[in-house]
Amino acid sequence: MAPVEVKYTKIFINNEFVNSVSGKTFPTLNPATSKKTCDVQEGDKADADKAVRAAQDAFKLGSAWRRMDATGRARLLNKLADLIERDREYLVNLETMDNGMTVMNATGSVMGCAKFLRYGAGYADKLHGKVVPLDGDYFCYSRYEPIGVVAAIIPWNFPCLLTGAKLSCALTVGNTLVIKPAEQSPLTALYIASLAKEAGFPPGVINVVPGYGPTAGAALTGSMDVDMVTFTGSTEVGRIIQRAGADSNLKKIHLELGGKSPNVVFADCDLDYAVEMSHWGVFLNSGQVCCAGTRTFVQEDIYDEFVRKSKERAEKRVVGDPYDVKTEGGPQIDQDQLDKILELIESGKKEGAKLMCGGQRKGDCGYFVESTVFSDVTDDMRIAKEEIFGPVQQILKFKTIEEVVERANATTYGLAGAVFTKDIDKALTVANTIRAGLIWVNNYGLFSPMIPFGGYKMSGVGREGGEDGFKEYCEVKTVVIKVPQKNS
Repeated sequence: MAPVEVKYTKIFINNEFVNSVSGKTFPTLNPATSKKTCDVQEGDKADADKAVRAAQDAFKLGSAWRRMDATGRARLLNKLADLIERDREYLVNLETMDNGMTVMNATGSVMGCAKFLRYGAGYADKLHGKVVPLDGDYFCYSRYEPIGVVAAIIPWNFPCLLTGAKLSCALTVGNTLVIKPAEQSPLTALYIASLAKEAGFPPGVINVVPGYGPTAGAALTGSMDVDMVTFTGSTEVGRIIQRAGADSNLKKIHLELGGKSPNVVFADCDLDYAVEMSHWGVFLNSGQVCCAGTRTFVQEDIYDEFVRKSKERAEKRVVGDPYDVKTEGGPQIDQDQLDKILELIESGKKEGAKLMCGGQRKGDCGYFVESTVFSDVTDDMRIAKEEIFGPVQQILKFKTIEEVVERANATTYGLAGAVFTKDIDKALTVANTIRAGLIWVNNYGLFSPMIPFGGYKMSGVGREGGEDGFKEYCEVKTVVIKVPQKNS
C-alpha cells in the first residue's frame, strides 16, 4: 500500500460538496513525512450554520427521513457498510496517510466503522418503549424518539472508526447529523460522506464541516438549533463544550474524554502473556488511545522481571513507515503532540523515574517517538498523573490488593482499566472496585460495537456502543391516556 489520491476536500452539505463561504482552506499533513497532503475547505460559523439548517430541514416532520421507518434506516446503514467494505483498501490508505497509523490499525479502524453501522442496522427496529401499569382508568406507555440535530465532533486518533460509531448511534434512532472532523484528519469522514450519498441517504441527513474547533466546532456547540453534541477528545475541550451547551439551549452533551487507566498485574498471572498484553495496551496506535493502560501496576514479587521483559518487548517494537506491514508503531499525529510527549518524558527523568529504554525522537522526518518504558514510577510524578497520549509506559510497584485499588482510583479519570491474575476472586474484586467505565480481565483493549464504552469522573458523560449507546441519542416520551369506563 502507498499514499493515494485524495478525492474529496470540500464541505459536504445537503448531499453536495461545496466550497467554504469564506473561501479559506487549511492544510492536512502526513504525520509520517510532516509534508502537506492537500488543502481542505475550512468551514467556520457560516458553514456550520448552513449545515445545521440542512440537518433541521431533513429532520422536519413529513421529510423523507422522518417518513422512513426503522427497516428503511437499517437498509441504508447496511448499504453504507457495504460501500465502506467495497472501498476498504482506499479508505485504509487514506486513514494511514492522513493519521499516520499503521496499515494494520487503519484496517481495524475502517472495518470497525462498518461493524458499527451493521450493529446499528440490526438494532434499528428493536428499540422498544414500555407499557407502564398505572392505578385507575389510565393506559400509559413510553417511547423512544430521536433528539433531532446531532453535532458530532470527531477526534484525530481513530477518525474512520469513531465517525462510524457516531453515525451508527445517531442515525439508527432517526436523528440527523453534522460531523466536524478533527482538522488533523478530515479526509476519511469526507469520503464516507460521498458513500452516504451513494447509499441513498436523503439530503441533509449527514453533513460534514471540516474546520477548527474554535470556529466550526464552537459554532456547532453554541448553536441554538443543535439538539445534542457528541464529542470524543480531551477533557479540556470537553469542559468547553459543556459550558457552550449550558450557555446556549441546554442541549444534551455526550462526552468521551481522556484517561489514565490502571492496569493491575498480580504475581500469579501468566507473566509473558501479561507483558505482551500490557505492552499492546499502552503502545497501540503509537500510544494515541484514550483508554491506554498507561499506569501499569505490577506486584512486587514479579516487578523486576516484568520490567525487564517489558523493556525487551519495547526495544523490539518496529516503529517506522506505517505502510510497511512489519511496522507496529507509526508517528504521532503532529508537532504539538510530539513536543508534548517529549516534554513529559523529560519530566519523568527529572522527577526520578528510571528510563529503561527509548525517550527520544526517532529520526528527523515525521513525528516519531521511540518506544519508551519507565520503571520506579511513583504516583506523584507527572507521567503517572497526566495523559501523555504517546508511546510511553509507566510501571509502578504495589504490594497488596487493598493498596493497588486505592491507588488505581486516586485519579481524576475513570475511563478503563484491567487486571491480570489467575485468581477469580482478585479479578472480581478489582473489576468491581475500580471506578471506571470498562474493565478488562486477562486481556486489554477488546472492543466491539456491542460494548457500552464511556467513563466515570473526568473521563466523560454517557456511553457509546451497545443498547445504552443508542438510548443516549434518544428522548423518552411518556403518554398517559384516560380510558373511558362504561357502566354495565
